[in-house]
Amino acid sequence: MVPSAYLRVFQPLDAFERDEQLHWERYLVEQARVRSLTQRYADRPTVGKVGMLAPADGEHAEVRVIDGRTYLSPWRMRMRILAAMLAFRDSEPMDLWEQYVPKKDARRAARDLNRLRRRDPHAVAFSHQSPWHVPIRWFVLFREEERWLGEDEQGRLRMRYRTSTRRAMRRAEHAVQPLRRSDLGPISDLIVDLHQWMASFHRSSILELDYAELCDFLTWDELDDDHSAREIHDALGALEREEFPAAADTYQGVLTRWAEVRSREIMN
Repeated sequence: MVPSAYLRVFQPLDAFERDEQLHWERYLVEQARVRSLTQRYADRPTVGKVGMLAPADGEHAEVRVIDGRTYLSPWRMRMRILAAMLAFRDSEPMDLWEQYVPKKDARRAARDLNRLRRRDPHAVAFSHQSPWHVPIRWFVLFREEERWLGEDEQGRLRMRYRTSTRRAMRRAEHAVQPLRRSDLGPISDLIVDLHQWMASFHRSSILELDYAELCDFLTWDELDDDHSAREIHDALGALEREEFPAAADTYQGVLTRWAEVRSREIMN
């Protein structure tokens, strides 16, 4: 498995359509039994030569209970894989396209993804995944006080940020204009995309940035010293005050930190 960070929306259980709500209620009843068993995966075909490892016993979800309310973030693996295949062709050099996602497979992936969305117009991926790093734009959505560093239930060192989608959307809106007035204008379009994605969910949803397996490649000191959300907001504040050198220095510091983390992919 590739170490990745995740940006997930958790929607209240009672906000799902009735049929899906009943499905997840049954899932929660079975969850304790499922978790006590070894997780089994199966190789599922997607299109062409590309496949995916997915749970062998059906769809799963991440679950959070916050202030007595249950929230879920369904995995929706097939939708995520098809979307990732298309995104690969948009983001990687042309000479890699035919090696991994040939044009024929990309067309089929687009057809399959459109078919899924026609079948359920409300279906949307609940998470974004980023191998080996946290995209800088994700930090725009969070504040320093929403950061948590500690051990999870399995005793693993983990770090995350958590906020409401309403707060995250306001922060995205606030960041767009100063970014568009600077050399970082293209990032604003990506933040608008995140805003539109969050707007697809119930207004009481929760947004979580989970460093997940990335923490296994970072020391406690490295994580403790990582205050990327605070630094990105410092950079945005400097942009608003038109203190461009200070904004550039702060932004470059965050960019350099994550470029160093991402370089560890080569060593593994």
